Amino acid sequence: MFPASKMPNKQPPRKQSINIGRGARKRDEDSGTEVGEGADEWAQSKATVRPPDQLELTDAELKEEFTRILTANNPHAPQNIVRYSFKEGTYKFIGIVNQMAVHFSHVGNLIPRDSDEGRRQHYRDKLAAGSQESTKVAISETEILEEEEPKEAETEAGSQTDMPAAEAAEKVTEEELMTPKQPKEQKLTNQFNFSERASQTINNPLRDRECQMEPPPRTNFSATANQWEIYDAYVEELEKQEKTKEKEKAKTPVAKKVGKIAMRKMASIESQSDDITKVTQAAKIMERMVNQNTFDDIAQDFKYYEDAADEYRDQEGTLLPLWKFQNDKAKHLAVTALCWNPKYKDLFAVGHGSYDFMKQSRGMLLFYSMKNPSFPEYSFSSESGIMCLDIHVDHPYLVVVGHYDGNVAIYNLKKPHSQPSFRSSAKSGKHTDPVWQVRWQKDDMDNNLNFFSVSSDGRIVSWTLLKSELVHTDVIKLKVEGSTTDGLNGLQLHTVGCGTAFDFHKEIDYMFLVGTEEGKIYKCSKSYSSKFLDTYDAHNMAVDAVSWNPYHSKVFMSCSSDWTVKIWDHTIKTPMFIYDLNSAVGDVAWAPYSSTVFAAVTTNGKAHVFDLSINKYEAICNQPVVAKKKNKITHVQFNPVYPIIIVGDDRGHVTCLKLSPNLRKMPKGVRVLYRPR
Repeated sequence: MFPASKMPNKQPPRKQSINIGRGARKRDEDSGTEVGEGADEWAQSKATVRPPDQLELTDAELKEEFTRILTANNPHAPQNIVRYSFKEGTYKFIGIVNQMAVHFSHVGNLIPRDSDEGRRQHYRDKLAAGSQESTKVAISETEILEEEEPKEAETEAGSQTDMPAAEAAEKVTEEELMTPKQPKEQKLTNQFNFSERASQTINNPLRDRECQMEPPPRTNFSATANQWEIYDAYVEELEKQEKTKEKEKAKTPVAKKVGKIAMRKMASIESQSDDITKVTQAAKIMERMVNQNTFDDIAQDFKYYEDAADEYRDQEGTLLPLWKFQNDKAKHLAVTALCWNPKYKDLFAVGHGSYDFMKQSRGMLLFYSMKNPSFPEYSFSSESGIMCLDIHVDHPYLVVVGHYDGNVAIYNLKKPHSQPSFRSSAKSGKHTDPVWQVRWQKDDMDNNLNFFSVSSDGRIVSWTLLKSELVHTDVIKLKVEGSTTDGLNGLQLHTVGCGTAFDFHKEIDYMFLVGTEEGKIYKCSKSYSSKFLDTYDAHNMAVDAVSWNPYHSKVFMSCSSDWTVKIWDHTIKTPMFIYDLNSAVGDVAWAPYSSTVFAAVTTNGKAHVFDLSINKYEAICNQPVVAKKKNKITHVQFNPVYPIIIVGDDRGHVTCLKLSPNLRKMPKGVRVLYRPR
């Protein structure tokens, strides 16, 4: 205790003095002992060091406790963050804010002892220490031996005997002492491939079939049962091999001769097939030369003919029929899909199936070349009709098709067999209704190939190609807006929208359009599956096709069975142009050389070509392209390089037509380069 005259000059803070007085008063009350002279002096000294501006508090105020709660909230964290919710279409307040504030961070070089690197470093230190100790021990022992050698020479000089074994033992011990001892390497446990000994089952001895052994312990009963099953399977296989050997031994010489003759026939057939494969390429070239001579006039028209009458027509044009592609195997099947190969401009794929619900049978995938119109280059058959197809831009040998039974399949033209390389199944998430369109997409983050499909079951599915299987992900499930009904127990029932066509934007990767059987077109995003970006009341009947313009990023086109073709700006909910073609429109396609030219085909057998820069109100070419009136045109496609189009009908025929000069005019003052889709 300090006397009053020797108390330090430093005055305690106000809060501390209050706490001291409170604590002393509490101890006095609890102990109940009398306060002595020392306590009076201490109280007097305490009263002298009180600051003049300190408050005078009563006993009740001194006994009152004030609690402070420490929280991890950052006072500088923002409290007014909002983000846009695409699901609800409004800005939503964000209640959870990151409260952590980092004041200092430093990357250290310490390694935990339990880690692999720590154990390795510890082991290396042990090795170094052990080698140093062993060298020190060897040096000290060699010095001792050198000191003892002269003493032994003096004592044993008189008696010299031959001791080869002893000398060899001494040499071995000297060599062992001179070489440092390496400590045993400590084995590090592999944590990724480690099994406890307690979890391993006991390998029981082989079972004797004649004597019955006692059952193994209950804990290992399943493991031993599996071992017996494997053992029985091996025994059965050995018995089968022995029986076959006995049969071969019992064969008569005649049977052996018959077997040798059959083997020779098989070898001759294989050699013949090998001989055919050697001349396949040469035979294909000869076949093309024969066809070129046969259809020489058509080849000349394709290359050189230009309709001179276009100069005298009032900005109208014509279509010149060229080749007609057909195959006897696809005679009673309709053309359900057309697609040009992005690499080989003379090669195109044709999908065959049936649009009649009551006449569903098989399907075919054929590849034709303009160099050989008589026979297809490749031919694949399927059990279900093919309704759509698409060829990969970067891998032109990969073709994805959609079937009427809801399956999707991928064919590889590099592989000669007719079976698809990949095929969906009920287990892998196939569609439950016909697949109306498929489209390849850019590779995903892991460089896996993927494509999208749309079906009448209302699902838009993303398929990813892995090593040996197709993995599906449902992107959007179409629902008819305004068709929600209340079911039992307050459940809401939605009417499923039936997708019929879709197309992806040429520049904005995540945006795409979907046409439905109800006549609506939905603008969707790959990122949001619960809500559409926009809805267009497009047609009164099913939408047969939608297509983005390859040059104008805002414009797209749609056609329907309600006889109309409409051109839209996706930022406006009403169409810019409406064309009535007096018959159900099966397909539309933009021209690759101009942003204003497009073609449409109708079920009355006509092809219509429009050029909006010349005439915004009607087509500049209306021409029947099939002979029979009952023959319906189903699809149309422009060639990416040559001034031709191909149209397919419901009889399985594909007709190639050349555009006259008035139908392929370039925009004035603009040099248009073809950009692939």
